[in-house]
Amino acid sequence: MSDTSARGGTDPAERGGTDPAGQGEEGAGMAPEERFERRVAAWKAAGRVLWRPGYQLSLRERLAWLNEEAGEVCDLDERVDMYGGGLVETLEERVAELLGAEAAVFFPTGTMAQQVVLRCWAGRTGNPTVALHGLSHPEVHERQAFSQVSGLRPVRVTNEPRLPTAEEVRDFPEPFGALLLELPLRDAGFVLPTWEELTEVVEAARERDAVVHIDGARLWECTPHFGRPLADIAGLADSTYVSFYKSLGGFGGAAVAGPRTLVDEAKTWRHRYGGMIIQQFPTVLSALIGLERELPRLPEYVAHARVVAGALREGFTEAGVPWVRVHPEEPHTHQFQIWLPYDPDVLGDAALRQVEETKTGLFAQGWNRGGPGLAYTEVTVAEPALEWTADDVKAAVRTFVERLPDRNGS
Repeated sequence: MSDTSARGGTDPAERGGTDPAGQGEEGAGMAPEERFERRVAAWKAAGRVLWRPGYQLSLRERLAWLNEEAGEVCDLDERVDMYGGGLVETLEERVAELLGAEAAVFFPTGTMAQQVVLRCWAGRTGNPTVALHGLSHPEVHERQAFSQVSGLRPVRVTNEPRLPTAEEVRDFPEPFGALLLELPLRDAGFVLPTWEELTEVVEAARERDAVVHIDGARLWECTPHFGRPLADIAGLADSTYVSFYKSLGGFGGAAVAGPRTLVDEAKTWRHRYGGMIIQQFPTVLSALIGLERELPRLPEYVAHARVVAGALREGFTEAGVPWVRVHPEEPHTHQFQIWLPYDPDVLGDAALRQVEETKTGLFAQGWNRGGPGLAYTEVTVAEPALEWTADDVKAAVRTFVERLPDRNGS
């Protein structure tokens, strides 16, 4: 696959604020747009990086990638899709097969997809209350869409930086119709429970006559951690949402898999929500390419993320940084957090200067404030990282640390 492919991504809009990259607070004296464009330009010019975000590519590069790969996943003489038929149905069937479900339905966005499926479940259970984690995507990044648009009532089972426990679900002090589990929990550090913990949580929800829905925007990369195929993981739940761009590198789009009667009802609500788009073949083609090309490689990225994470921790320690934390200590997926004892603007400036001056980049995204004098960023390990050894990572850490002020602030 060419270097211009749209590999996996963290949605820049998810980080909120006025930064177009939505990435933290670095470069306090610089306009957000200028900061973002400078980072994009530097990253594109870099020779060695751990990840090349698809949103940093040009229109020409995105179209070239689609043209290069599309013929491998479908017959290009096939008629284009219309209002959810044709190629869209092909993708839906593929998702249902992968997740071991009766059927699946394509949506233009995950925000729409999860509102629709949980609205459908609320109608069936008679309870619009959705139990979820306080750091879950709908609660943090969707502007209260559940309550403002869909008449749902989200309640927080826990705010701890881990998935809810079976005890918390079982002892929650009010009824709920659905339990939403985000796998992995991105804002807690892309963390996952053990398989035993996950099955116990599902059983606890069943004891309360609640349905279980998996927010699986990044479910594709969870198989190495659980040691189970996708169908086994999704099979625990009543419905599962997946994204096609966060890890698979598609242009966008999402799907919900579950019972056929649920999917049929969801298609009706998709139309009512404005998701019945006349043609979606570019996005659908990119999703099919991702399933064909990136999905089989995700376990390799996850394994190498553990090498990169360990080298980052050792590299910062050897470079004399007084405190560093990689979270989780052993990544559960191919993404994780790194925390350092500096303000976000200091770290952002060092990261930008490193990639501009050395053409090597460790940190594609900005830094977020985690407390006084403390910041974190997210690290994604994808195809470009596979050529990095642990020693390569440590060498890059040294050039990054050289651009940090010393402990006296100089």
